Amino acid sequence: MSTKHLQFGRYRFPLSGQSSRPLVMGILNVTPDSFSDGGQFHSLDLALSHAEQMIADGVDIIDIGGESSRPGAASLPLDEELRRVMPLIYALRDCGKPLSVDTYKPEVMREAIAAGVDMINDINGFRAEGALRAVNESECALCIMHMQHSPVTMQLRPEYEDVVADVTRFLGERVTAFEAVGIERERLCIDPGFGFGKTVDHNLTLLKDLRHISGEIGLPVLAGLSRKSTIGAITGKPVEQRMAGSIAAALSAVAHGAFIVRVHDVAETVDALKVWQAVETLKKDNL
Repeated sequence: MSTKHLQFGRYRFPLSGQSSRPLVMGILNVTPDSFSDGGQFHSLDLALSHAEQMIADGVDIIDIGGESSRPGAASLPLDEELRRVMPLIYALRDCGKPLSVDTYKPEVMREAIAAGVDMINDINGFRAEGALRAVNESECALCIMHMQHSPVTMQLRPEYEDVVADVTRFLGERVTAFEAVGIERERLCIDPGFGFGKTVDHNLTLLKDLRHISGEIGLPVLAGLSRKSTIGAITGKPVEQRMAGSIAAALSAVAHGAFIVRVHDVAETVDALKVWQAVETLKKDNL
């Protein structure tokens, strides 16, 4: 890893040493049409209650999303996305946990940064016109994700010559674009984009090679597999019965080099990672 810490807005996370550990990012969707919890936390009161529960469950980061990125989803108007996410940001910015906003719109990025968020999590890899300018002067962490095509078309017929090489090349090129405008590497993390223009085999291959991807680019990896269709394809379970498979995927992601796992089931993932970390710590102490 070429960076020693991840600068996360008001927070700083060490990437190595005794105080470093994998982090759990809890998903807080305020969308009526999310693939896994659409409408469940659509009102402000319900969303705040869910955030409070995640904090009690030991979440490290809260990721707020106002627009569904499920396969086939259409774009949400700017005003509606702002109406959904901004009240939550203002309500939670002093909750004691870092806040992330899941958006690809530069206008939402600017408003969220002004309101005090700690990360911008962009499924589009900050490729929209003005996205880099929107985040350049802030101290926010920036998560750069790979997506083939767009949510409307990404799962129609995803194809790669070599999925690991292609995704790594894309992410490396985006990191170079960030550096070209003076954005520090300490603010960056990368996401291979599980389920965003990938088949089950693509997703499993990327999961197996996370450490290689992270090592090639020299940045920490965020992995989001929670409740996704790959879990369903492997287990045969509908989305509401994918908790066990999602926890297994989170543990596998961390074991293969992920620094942050983005999940729906915070309490269960936190407990699973505590057990995993205890074993790993014992292994290191006995070397």
